[in-house]
Amino acid sequence: MKSWTLVVAGVFVVALVATSAALPSRSMSPAFLAGFKTVTQVGSTVPANGDVNPYGVALVTQSTGRLVAGDTLVSNFNSKANVQGTGTTIVEVPPSGSLRVFAQLAKLPAGQACPGGVGLTTALGILPGGWVVVGSLPTVKGGALPAPTAAGCLLVLNSQGKPVETFTNSRISGPWDMALTSTAKTATLFVSNALTGTTKAVKGIPVAGKCTVVRLDLALHGAAAPTLTTSTVIGNDYPWIANKAALILSPTGLALGHDGTLYVTDTQTNSISAIPNALTRTSAATANSMTITAGGSLNAPLGMTLAPNGDLLVVNGNNGKATEVTPAGKQIATVTLVKNGAGDLFGLTTEPEGKGILFVNDGKNALDLFH
Repeated sequence: MKSWTLVVAGVFVVALVATSAALPSRSMSPAFLAGFKTVTQVGSTVPANGDVNPYGVALVTQSTGRLVAGDTLVSNFNSKANVQGTGTTIVEVPPSGSLRVFAQLAKLPAGQACPGGVGLTTALGILPGGWVVVGSLPTVKGGALPAPTAAGCLLVLNSQGKPVETFTNSRISGPWDMALTSTAKTATLFVSNALTGTTKAVKGIPVAGKCTVVRLDLALHGAAAPTLTTSTVIGNDYPWIANKAALILSPTGLALGHDGTLYVTDTQTNSISAIPNALTRTSAATANSMTITAGGSLNAPLGMTLAPNGDLLVVNGNNGKATEVTPAGKQIATVTLVKNGAGDLFGLTTEPEGKGILFVNDGKNALDLFH
């Protein structure tokens, strides 16, 4: 990804709480980010076909099929020609850094369809049984945004990296990032849509609108592929806008708190919102009414994950920095992951036992470790 800068006017408020719902709190333990100081490269994320622009990150916690515990899956959003929304590979990077391709999704099997094609996003996760779910927001000719109606899908792969089904419906449009939780028989996916609800288009190409966060409830069947049972919009009125350098600025990072609150980063407004009762709610929370923090150290926030202490770890698209935010919205620490790193950060996750943070570095097309 090329360097890009988002200018947001008039956002200077930190820990802006606009919801009457009680926000969770945590004990005043030291910031999780304070325990680390060194960034090292784990390995390249560029496979043999030349795909670049790593976006999604998912840690393998159990060995199944070709998935090896301790490895990290990374999805690529760009093709070798560096056209956004045309990357088709998921790579598996072990701690040794010796990359191997987990999945090549340039062509889906007969009977499976993803509206518009394949362009793998930050939405990446692993379900019990080794089922891998990855989002796709494919672009049209020249890397332009597609029409938001039925744009993209969620692809489901088995533990051998073979696609077995796709999830598509009117509530899935440009799945951009994902958080998940599961039991032995069920799973819940939270997906931030980058499109939907277009309010403005130029020459047929969408340029701006409002989008949603959707909850997808799945049934797990052991050796058989998961099935989508219900889909519910739980957040709406998130603004999105087309952006030449970043393709789109929209709600991106998702993290599910220990109390069932879903947190959402909004790249365009430099803010984080909280959707309470995300696992059970049947109505949509409005983005502006649920803002917990805005501005401050947030600078085009993108990927987000939950730290072991319950805080939110957010990476910025504009400056290569990460910020730690409490569930109540207090920004308590900021560190530099990539110096002069505008456009370099996207997906991230924590290592087992809280020993570090794995994150993609788009500037080097690599998986890095902050430890």
